[in-house]
Amino acid sequence: MLLMDTRVYNSPLRLGIIGTGRIAGRFAIEAKAVETIAINYVYNPNLSSAEEFAKKHCIKFAYVPAELYNSVDAVYIASPHGTHYDYIKAAILNKKHVLCEKPMVLKKAQAEELFALAKQNNCVLFEAVKTAYAPGFAKVLEQAASGKIGEIKDVEACFTKLADTALRELADAKYGGSFTELASYTLLAIIKLLGTSFEDIRFESIKAANGVDIYTKAYFKANGCFASSKTGLGVKSEGQLIISGTNGYIRVNAPWWKTSSFEICYEDLSKNEQHQIEFKGDGLRYEINDFAAAIKSGRPCAKLTAEESIAMADIIERFLADR
Repeated sequence: MLLMDTRVYNSPLRLGIIGTGRIAGRFAIEAKAVETIAINYVYNPNLSSAEEFAKKHCIKFAYVPAELYNSVDAVYIASPHGTHYDYIKAAILNKKHVLCEKPMVLKKAQAEELFALAKQNNCVLFEAVKTAYAPGFAKVLEQAASGKIGEIKDVEACFTKLADTALRELADAKYGGSFTELASYTLLAIIKLLGTSFEDIRFESIKAANGVDIYTKAYFKANGCFASSKTGLGVKSEGQLIISGTNGYIRVNAPWWKTSSFEICYEDLSKNEQHQIEFKGDGLRYEINDFAAAIKSGRPCAKLTAEESIAMADIIERFLADR
């Protein structure tokens, strides 16, 4: 459905950033590769951090969110997980398009509310899971749907890294941990390949002293198919994606979330297919480009739909309830 947006936008679109952490810095660099977007403002309630970020990236900093909203067409939210909902809602009510870092929100009802609110206000709302917008991952999905490996019966997705325990990812006892930090990637693959409805979901975790998970395995069952997600911040494993079918399987090499190569494997090894796809920079430019294109065209993006983001929020909410 087309947005009924009558606003006239300058080119490039003016974008403000909320948050000044590591991902915000990478985003500011990647945005330079997208001609249709120009970052001109940043906000952080810690004003010294905002001022430092602004100086580094040659932009202005806002003293209050309203100053940012009055100066931009769209907002990229890269604040801590627990603050996303309030920032997204405020931005949409100020008629700003929103690209929010994953996980967009941590509750299904919040995701449903925000997508409905965006529609009511003719705003684009994207969840920033960069893999969803990358050409290599799109190629994997295309090959999986082609029938080459037969019917898909199992998906195994793994994303682990070893993180400093002092970092937010492990220090935040309420919203930290490997699943909230990394499962948006593994869930993306599972949902894109198996859909949004699951008959059974189970979680098993290894936890740190403060209660956050340093390693989680999640298991899914849907229509006679299976899937598993492995996420870790204190346990290291092979970061690959395996899509198993009745005629063969697809192996996406680590790090699969930055898809640059994959292999389609068959019983007859001589028929195996190798695929190489360019992955530019840190990959954020792909989501930025698609976000800008959706604003300009008024057309939704099918690479990560509202239904899929809502499903991911639902699964994360279930995990946090179990924890």
